Parts: sequence; C-alpha cells; structure tokens
Amino acid sequence: MTKSLDLHLELDRDAGFPGRSLESALRESIRAGRLRAGSRLPGSRSLASDLGLARGTVVQAYAQLVAEGWLVTAPGSGTRVAEVLHDPPGSRRQPRPSTAAGTMIELRPGIPDLGSFPRTAWAGSVRRALATASRGTLDYPEPTGLPVLRAAVAGYLARTRGVRCDPDAVVITAGFTQGLSLVARTLYRRGARAIATENPGLAHHRTVLHAAGLTVTPLTVGADGADPDDVTGHAALLTPAHQHPTGVVLSPGHRYRFIAWARKHDAFLIEDDYDGEFRYDQRPVGAMQALAPERVVYAGSTSKSLAPGVRLGWFVVPESLRRDLTSTILEAGAAVSAIDQLAMADLLAHGDYDRHVRRMRLTYRRRRIELADRLAEVTPTPLEGIAAGMHALLPLASVAEERWLIRAGRRQGLHLIGLHGNGYWQDPADERQVAALVLGYAAPPDHAWQAALSGLGELVHQTGRQLVHPVDPVGDTFDPCRP
Repeated sequence: MTKSLDLHLELDRDAGFPGRSLESALRESIRAGRLRAGSRLPGSRSLASDLGLARGTVVQAYAQLVAEGWLVTAPGSGTRVAEVLHDPPGSRRQPRPSTAAGTMIELRPGIPDLGSFPRTAWAGSVRRALATASRGTLDYPEPTGLPVLRAAVAGYLARTRGVRCDPDAVVITAGFTQGLSLVARTLYRRGARAIATENPGLAHHRTVLHAAGLTVTPLTVGADGADPDDVTGHAALLTPAHQHPTGVVLSPGHRYRFIAWARKHDAFLIEDDYDGEFRYDQRPVGAMQALAPERVVYAGSTSKSLAPGVRLGWFVVPESLRRDLTSTILEAGAAVSAIDQLAMADLLAHGDYDRHVRRMRLTYRRRRIELADRLAEVTPTPLEGIAAGMHALLPLASVAEERWLIRAGRRQGLHLIGLHGNGYWQDPADERQVAALVLGYAAPPDHAWQAALSGLGELVHQTGRQLVHPVDPVGDTFDPCRP
C-alpha cells in the first residue's frame, strides 16, 4: 500500500526496510523538484509520528541524505533541502538501479569497508595537527609534499613493503590516479610515446594514460602474472603483488625480466601496490621497487586501506625523474592539502594507521573465507587469485553467463562486475576472452553481508539451470547476446 503525504512523498510500505523507502522517497521528491531548495523538512519526531515510523528511522534517513548532499542541517534551522539540480517537468524516467547507499549491496571490487573508517583516530590526528602546525606549514604546500609526511611514508614503506627510499624520493599525491597522470605526463615530456599495461586491467588507467598522450599496448596476464615477452614502448604499468583483476602474483622470473628490459631500454616500470598490506595466507610479497629503485616508480595510496575519499597517495620516484615530475606538479597545481598531509603523518606516527590495517586484514580475511565457503556450496568452480586484497575472481563458462548474473544481480539488489562489462579487456568485443565475476567482498556493511552471500549463492546456483532452460528469475526471456 502506498500512502500519499502532505510532504509530497510516496512511501512504499510493502517494500520492507522503511528507512530505505523513506530515503528513496525523499531523494526522488527532491530530484523531481517537488521539494525545492531551502524547504524546511519536518522535525524527526513530527515526521515519524505522521508516517508511523520509529524516530530513529527518520533520523538515520535524514543523516544519510545529508551525507549524500541532498539535505543540509544547521543549528537552529533544522533540516532543509540542499541546492541540487532536479529533473525538469516532463523528463521523469524510471530510475535506473543506483549504487547509492540503501539501494544496492555493493559487490564491486576496489571498495573498502567505508563504515570501518577510523573516524575517531582521524579526528584526533586532525586536532593534533592543527594544534601543532606552524604558520609556515599552512602556506602554499611544497609540490612534492610536506617533509613530515614524506618521512613518515618512507619509514612505513621500508618496514612494511621493503621499499628502498629516503624521504626525498617520496612524492605525495591526491590518490593514485592523479599521481599516475602526473607521471605519465612527465614521461611523455621526456620522449616516451607508448606504455604497456596488463590485459586484463583497469580501463580507467588506460584512459588516464591515453589522456597524457601515451599509446597503450597489452601485456598478456597468465599464471605468473604479466608476460614480459609482450612488453614494448618506454614504460610499463604493473600490479606485481596482486594483479588486478586476476589476483595472481608476478613471478620472480618475470620480475627480473621486466627489470632487465627497463635497464636495457632506459625505460621505467610503474608498480601499483594498491592493496599490498592485505595478504592473508602468508607474509605479503615485498615491493618490486627494492630490486631496481632507479627503474621502478612505486605507488601506493589510502584508497583501499582507509577510504577513496581521503585522496592521499604516495609515489617513490627514481632520482632521474624527480625534477621533471616536480615541474609537472607545479604546472598542474596538483599539490595536496597541508591539513590532510599533517593528519596522515600523525596517524602514522601514533600507530593508528597500522592498527587500522591490522584490524581490516582480519575482517577481509574472514569475509574471503566466507565467500569461498558459500560459493563452494553451489558451484564446483573455486575462486581464483591468491588470498589477498578485497576481491576474488569467479570464473564462468561464458560471456552469456556473466551477463545473466550481472542482470539478475541488479534486479535482486546486488551490484556485480564482470570482466567483459567493465572494460577490463583491452578488446572488449573479443568474447573469446575468459568470462568471470570480479567479486568485491569488503564494501557491504556488516548487516548486509550475510544477505549478500545468500543472494549471490542463489544466483550462482541458478545459472546452470538458466543456461539450459533460459528464463531469467524475473520472467524475461534469457537472451545471451543482450548486454
């Protein structure tokens, strides 16, 4: 039953999860323009009474929409509609499945447990940083980063990843992607025109490299990682500790051959150590950079360890590249907030970063085991990839099966990613490439994790029958060619 409200909401009481229904109703009303910017919403007690909901449900819905930017709050003025764009009259369409909180359970790779962000520790670091920061520290920051954070990062990488560097080699960036763009532009200015990247690999990285003027060539990924026989050009981008998305480790032999190639051709290797802290079955493989600091640009960030929104990364740069990279940073105005750098340095100095990583390592290890156990109940195909990171690969029989699972998952509230539908393959039209789901197991909040496991297990269990008797779970005819 749907009840029309004076607040111009349409609340579906039969959908379950009343808080999510309230969020969706408010969001749609704002998007459509029925609730105008600046409109004051009823107090939580009043709205809860009108809707027959618990006050806590309304409070949580308001808080979620404030976090998403739909609402704003200020002391003494209550909760109001934020200044957001809305759909003009007549343009309303059925909403597409969204990844906004409360609408889908995220099983995408590369997203940590955002609810476990160490808010208290981070807030304490910000307070201490502001209390002790000198006037000069709050001036325009140094382009390569504050010395205090560069020193802290150098020490951290040396003891946890075996990186060989001093603080002068560390460059602080606003995350990995910004740093990759800056390094790529620097290489182009030095004469590089082509870079090899892993296939499969992240499409966005190829986009960034193309934007810097570089031609991208594929490196075939096998059981030993990227194949050095394929490498051409003037640089290569690798994920040696935990290849994304296949989850294999670059073998020692392949590491040495890549380094030999770089030395012979005066080329550089970019080592994306995106989740090197998270290895569950043994000690993490050390950084490739330690084998050839003069040829390897090592890169890491807080995107997987803390949260992507922190926007902090670090690149350990060979001496021969530093001056040119600094010039690129200055031209781009790419310096990072001094306050965030001071907070991160404090988080490292007080051991809070290490404690958070250890805590999350235990959480992600447990989730990976639970994911593997659940899938083992419904399919004989085991997960692929080492026990590390925040994702695993589930091989599938065909691209048709991959597409069916993604569609069916979307309709059941699971956001799934496949190798073919997300640009991992450099030639996405070649359906002879293997199919698989790239399953991220870190993002779902604790209260949704078991539901995610159950829903995924049921879908995988259904796929075999569906491919023999092709009717999907919501009644549509199964079309293997439909995306």
